[in-house]
Amino acid sequence: MGEFGTFAFRETTLQAILNEAARVCAEYLEISFTKICRYDAANNDLRVVAGHGWRRGVVGYAISVADETSPQGRAFTTGEPQICSNIEEANTYNLPSFYPEHGILSTVDVLVAAKSGRPFGVLEVDSPSVDAFSQHDIDFLTGFANILAEAVATSERAEALRQTIVHMEQLVEDKETLSQELQHRVRNSLHLVYGLLTSEVSAEHDERSIGAFRAIAARVMGLAHVFDHLLGVGMSRVIDFGEYVAALCRNLPDLHQDAHVVLKCEAEPLRLQLDKATALGVIITELVSNAYLHAFPSGVGEILVTLRLTSDQVVLTVGDNGVGFKETETTRRGIGLVKRLVKQLDGTLSHGADGGSRWTVVIAMADDPPLRAAA
Repeated sequence: MGEFGTFAFRETTLQAILNEAARVCAEYLEISFTKICRYDAANNDLRVVAGHGWRRGVVGYAISVADETSPQGRAFTTGEPQICSNIEEANTYNLPSFYPEHGILSTVDVLVAAKSGRPFGVLEVDSPSVDAFSQHDIDFLTGFANILAEAVATSERAEALRQTIVHMEQLVEDKETLSQELQHRVRNSLHLVYGLLTSEVSAEHDERSIGAFRAIAARVMGLAHVFDHLLGVGMSRVIDFGEYVAALCRNLPDLHQDAHVVLKCEAEPLRLQLDKATALGVIITELVSNAYLHAFPSGVGEILVTLRLTSDQVVLTVGDNGVGFKETETTRRGIGLVKRLVKQLDGTLSHGADGGSRWTVVIAMADDPPLRAAA
């Protein structure tokens, strides 16, 4: 019983546990036949689900009604061990045909109970000899059936847990699929809106309207690139912000269509939380667009975007060699939006002039440090 207990609580497959239980009982009692019957509530019967010594057609097929017309049915309904010393003389039983076919004359049946609810079934040992079993055998089988019952319960709990995990994995997979579909739809919609806005930039509007369309288009472009990167990393809440900044800088010149203004980018590879990356992306878009629109009245110049990662800070700089920035009360140039976003990120925004204009955004990341991406 000790060896079987060690095996049963290590094994996770119920059928393997039942097969070993049938084998161990036959070996210990030195008998030819053992079987384990499982109760089927839908049909109120007991089916042989494991056994030892039986010919083909018994295990998995043989069925007895769960009532007092069979030894195993009586053990199941009464909950008490049943011993039959000579089934040929037991006129109260209506036995299945496989008993005489195997020459069975004596049996012992004990209940395989459950922690709650209906019992699992019955453990039975059979012999072709009369009076083959004693009270000692009944005591052994009762103790063995208790161990088997606990092993069955443990196996069923493990199976229920496995099924729960499988179900949860399926839910996560479905959620990821839906999320991917949503990201595709949002991305496509943003690109569509961007296309409509850029067509308006090229249309015959007054300068003020064109500027408004261009500013909105730049912001939509920034959000569209966020979803472009999300679709590359699945459900991750972290994106490679260095790659995102580089992609943004490659596309912003197309919106402004100014061949004499060069936009350069020096971005270190790093992974950043999605919400911070989105806000910083809008900040870059606003500052770069502001430089395109106001820094170069002569139409010639250079804009440089740099992104660095220190031990606990992300440092973003947008500089140009234009005419410089003059503070005004209006937020028309987008600086008001930049200030609000930096405040949301608990960062700092500073401005300097060195032959042009230079904006520096510093975001402290002590509580949520970014990770360096592979270069």
